[in-house]
Amino acid sequence: MAGLNKVMLIGNLGKDPEVKTLDNGAKIATFPLATSETYKDKEGNRQTRTEWHNLVLWRGLADIAESYLHKGSQVYIEGRLSTRKWEDKEGNTRYTTEVIGDNLVLLSRANEQQQGGIGASTGGFNAPVSRPAIEEMGGGPEDDLPF
Repeated sequence: MAGLNKVMLIGNLGKDPEVKTLDNGAKIATFPLATSETYKDKEGNRQTRTEWHNLVLWRGLADIAESYLHKGSQVYIEGRLSTRKWEDKEGNTRYTTEVIGDNLVLLSRANEQQQGGIGASTGGFNAPVSRPAIEEMGGGPEDDLPF
């Protein structure tokens, strides 16, 4: 039986993306993403719970992250979970779980950044970016969409 490894997150960057270029020329961007959930506790007080996720974007998405994402930017990310094993300085085995992004939608507006709010400059519009998403759906900008 086949498996499914899919993650969908909407959140805010905890810091500017760190972008590196590898020896083979591929770019990689890493950054923490915060997702928050609000609920009422037993006493009726509003509580907020925040989860932090380690994000990794490769190649073209790393370029987008480098150009448009900044601390506080709000994004929608689709991807998959990946856990890797490594050794720390003391030789202890450690594990890190990351979200490898396949699709990215910039949700922040340009005027939010200019006013000191959240945001990367996206020209004031939502900018969906994905690897071959348009080709996979069999279309492009010439499609006549019903909405």
